Parts: sequence; structure tokens; C-alpha cells
Amino acid sequence: MKFFSSKKDTPAKPATPSDAVEAAPSGLFARMKQAVARTRESLSAKIDDLVSLTRTVDESTLEDLESALLSSDLGVQTTTVLLEALRDRARHQAIEGGDELRSLLKAQLRAILEAPQRTPAAPALPPRVTFLVGVNGTGKTTSAGKLAAWFRAKDQTVLLCAADTFRAAAIEQLEVWAARSGVEMIKTRQGGDPAAVLYDAAAAAKARQIDHLIVDTAGRLHTKAGLMDELDKMRRTAAKLIPGAPHEVLLVMDATTGQNGLNQARQFTQSAGVTGIILTKLDGTAKGGIAIAIAQELNLPVLFAGVGEQMNDLLEFSPAEFVDSLLG
Repeated sequence: MKFFSSKKDTPAKPATPSDAVEAAPSGLFARMKQAVARTRESLSAKIDDLVSLTRTVDESTLEDLESALLSSDLGVQTTTVLLEALRDRARHQAIEGGDELRSLLKAQLRAILEAPQRTPAAPALPPRVTFLVGVNGTGKTTSAGKLAAWFRAKDQTVLLCAADTFRAAAIEQLEVWAARSGVEMIKTRQGGDPAAVLYDAAAAAKARQIDHLIVDTAGRLHTKAGLMDELDKMRRTAAKLIPGAPHEVLLVMDATTGQNGLNQARQFTQSAGVTGIILTKLDGTAKGGIAIAIAQELNLPVLFAGVGEQMNDLLEFSPAEFVDSLLG
């Protein structure tokens, strides 16, 4: 198996997670629409029902809309922001029927999702170091492999670091994904020092001029002080070898956990310096509104959405296409 693509005389600028929207492949909208089908069917049907018996949207309609938004897991804070904006509009100008209500709601949702979007500073020299963090069971190791494949598809070289030495079989699982995505991996034995294997991986990535070093960290809860201290040690280790590292800290979050996952994300953001979200299992829930709650309440961009178990089932997240898929 060929592990690395050859370097061109003039190498392309490395793609980053934040370049996702610009690099959107054809068919993304169709796949996103399929991924949020359960949420769309629930939310759109409720909106249609709300306005079917009245032409002008009134306070009673907005109260019913509030329940519909909450059931899609937008959360109380985000729902309150949306409803206040709609009420303000209704006070100044009547909202005429379902089409206008849907249009206004789409514009607000898109604005919320686009607000946290940002382009992180590129490292002066490769590699760009990305930590994947989160609790066990969210699809963190799987996402590391899929992210490696995403970069490889853009002719970028990738090295995986198996720094989850705590969970049984985590190293073996990442090895499988490394082989599938056609990249190499640096590992140690189970129970080994994660900072030590990260040091080796960072040194190897620098020496080989690898574009991206993706680090699969141990699943941890924010309440586990020892594991959080370990993550701090890893950050210091990476920064010693590669200035500015880690350049991205992506929290892998299970969409099916909804508001419970949001509470975890809030704690990780405070303690781990999270810069963006990979939202997995989006296709398995009717509560896809959690993506909007993340942007509103945490001021973090959702960069990728996991929509299945296959290698290409990691979609770059586009706020516009997500909202269009959700409300059609």
C-alpha cells in the first residue's frame, strides 16, 4: 500500500478543517439532506401544521413553534433567541403564513451557525497538529481515521498518532482506520505514556514534512482531573516541538446525546481549549438542532458531520446547506 502521495515542486496549501465549506464536493447537499431527514420530517411537519389553519402568524403560533424547536433539541437559550427575534418582527410587520415564517427562521438559523466560523492561523511550517478529544463512545477514533482520509483526498499527507493508550483496543482500532485511509501511524503499547508517543509522532511529522498530524487522545470526562492534566501535558509536549501546536482541538460529539452532550461540550471548551466540533451520528437522531445550539451557546463552529460508518461518511459542514436541508 502506498502510504503517502508524492510532494509536488510547488506544494499546495494544506487544507484545514476550517476550509471545509470551500472544499465542498458535489452531492453534499443531497447527503446532508438525507442525514437530517429525521429532524426535517419532525420540524417541517410541525411548522406546516402550525400555519395550516391560519394565514397570519400570531402569538399562539409562535408558542407552538417554541415547542417544535425544543423538541428538535435547539435548547432553551437558542429557542428563546429565535422566538424573541420573530416576535419583534411580528410587532413591526405581520408574518404572513408558513412560507414567510420558514424563510425568516432559515435566515436566523443560518446567521447563528455562521457567527462562529473562523479561519485559524496556519503554522509557519508543517505539520498542522489537530487533537481529537471527547468522551468514549462518540466516534472519536473513527473520526480520526475519516479525517485522515478527508485530507488525503485533497492530496495532503497525514500522520496519525495513537495517543489513546488508556482504552483497550483503541490502538488496534486506529490501525485499521490508518490502513483504510492509506496513512501511517505512530503508536506505543497499551498503557504507555501518551505524551511520549505524541513526542515521537511530532518529531516524525516534522522530519518527514507531513502536512497534518492527527492525534487521537484518550476518551475522558471533564470531571477526571488526572486525564485532563494528561491532556495539558500533551499540549505542552506538542508545543515544544511544533510552535503553536495544537493548532486545532476538535471535540467529537455524539448528536444523539443532545443537550447532555452539549453540557459535556461546555466543560470541554473551558478545560481543553476546543476550537471546533465534529458532530457524529447526525443521521441517527431527530434532534439535529443540537448543531445550532452548539453555535449559539458555545460560540463554536461545527466543522464536520458524521453520517455513517463508511470512510467517506464525514461531511464538511456548511451552515447554508444544513439549514436548507433542515427546513427545505
